[in-house]
Amino acid sequence: MEPNVIYAFLLTLGAGLATGIGSILAFFTSTTNTRFLAFSLGFSGGVMIYVSMVEIFFKAQESLVGALGEVGGQWVTVGGFFGGMIFIAAIDRLVPQKGNPHEVKRVEDMHMSKEELERQGLMKMGTFTALAIAIHNFPEGIATFTSALNDPGLGLAIALAIAIHNIPEGVAVSVPIYFATGSKRKAFRLSFLSGLSEPAGAILAFLLLMPFLTDTLFGIIFAAVAGIMVFISLDELLPAAKKYDETHVSIYGVVSGMAVMALSLLLFI
Repeated sequence: MEPNVIYAFLLTLGAGLATGIGSILAFFTSTTNTRFLAFSLGFSGGVMIYVSMVEIFFKAQESLVGALGEVGGQWVTVGGFFGGMIFIAAIDRLVPQKGNPHEVKRVEDMHMSKEELERQGLMKMGTFTALAIAIHNFPEGIATFTSALNDPGLGLAIALAIAIHNIPEGVAVSVPIYFATGSKRKAFRLSFLSGLSEPAGAILAFLLLMPFLTDTLFGIIFAAVAGIMVFISLDELLPAAKKYDETHVSIYGVVSGMAVMALSLLLFI
């Protein structure tokens, strides 16, 4: 197996397993650092929006225009971009509301009475959340893997952004499972397993897409990846950041994420 394939897979694995970090943090933290979390989520959203609109979209456009011509390439790029949005939105719609990972969870929720939390059906909610996160992480795994395969530096930036936003998802799984079962081990295991769908997406991309990876298919995938990442940022990261926000910290995070991403792209020119 080529070194760049192994590198791309390891990046995807690391991003996915960040859900386990969130689970561990929930067990060893008594309160949620809302300012830091708001900034981090905003930062991740800023990175993903900037890199999607400035780098990934135009890489897809360049590939498709070269393969299909000016007019055809432009149309397919835009179609792939919005197709990616429709794809991730459809997945989002299929996730039950109780298990939606976009619902904000706090570490403080672990200190509510066990009886009250059990009345809310926490075991079911936690399981649904783990399933929902697994479904959401699958296309993210494809996005990270294909990006890293084409451009290792770009793949690293995307993997870090996705890892940041996977950490609170780990909290979202571990909090309800822990109080439904009383087992930190079970809560961590489900959180950990939900993150494994990300490298599973990478494996699928490698097995199914790599043998047929023409310039046209690469361009379509990259355009869809840009759409998926913009949708995740607007639908998940930024609203979650604002829920945790106290002032304008989340917006500072967005701007900082964009600035860091812009600087890193300039350094690799």
